[in-house]
Amino acid sequence: MSKRAVLEVIALDVEDAVAAQAGGADRLELVTDMAADGLTPAPATVAEIRAAVDIPVRVMLRLADGFAAGDVGRLVAAAYDLREAGAEEFVLGFLDADGCVDLDAVERVAGALEGCRWTFHRAIDRAADRDALRKQLADVAGLDTYLTAGAAEGVDAGLSTLVAEAGRRGEQGYRQELLVGGGLRLEHVAELRRAGIEAFHIGGAARVRGWDGPVSAAAVAEWRGVLGG
Repeated sequence: MSKRAVLEVIALDVEDAVAAQAGGADRLELVTDMAADGLTPAPATVAEIRAAVDIPVRVMLRLADGFAAGDVGRLVAAAYDLREAGAEEFVLGFLDADGCVDLDAVERVAGALEGCRWTFHRAIDRAADRDALRKQLADVAGLDTYLTAGAAEGVDAGLSTLVAEAGRRGEQGYRQELLVGGGLRLEHVAELRRAGIEAFHIGGAARVRGWDGPVSAAAVAEWRGVLGG
């Protein structure tokens, strides 16, 4: 537990971003439309948030609910627009109809990012074969993180998978950071830290009124306190 754990908080707007930073967040995941589990925000929102906070911001590249890439040309255009607005880090992840990674879509979008760091999001939790997905993505430029609960149902169901994957750190396909999120609760933290996991992602848990209300700096600070640092 010597290393300070990373705390990433979902932000929908400038108010969220400012509160998350005030509470001790290390990084933001910027999205819009949580009813669809988070879609690509407007470039103007990116610019506003980049001006308002100085912590890193990972911006979602996802056009519709579900994990199909859809129109990859639109995703690439969105990536360029977001970079013009100041985005430097991203979140993405696409599966095909069989639950395999859509490698063509991922590589095309990652190519538009030109080396920017990015997270493969919880599409991994819906993959037909997590290990195969990781190995296919092992050398894609910019990928440094997997956001995962270990299972589609959330951390309660995926805890053993997360611990097992943390134990494989350094293997081909397992060199990226494990960022745990999706039904994550404070009581999960101790076991995950013991397993060597050092990055945590919260959304609704950062909001006193859930998704109906803004990020609470106090709620984020409680997580920061539990994680240390």
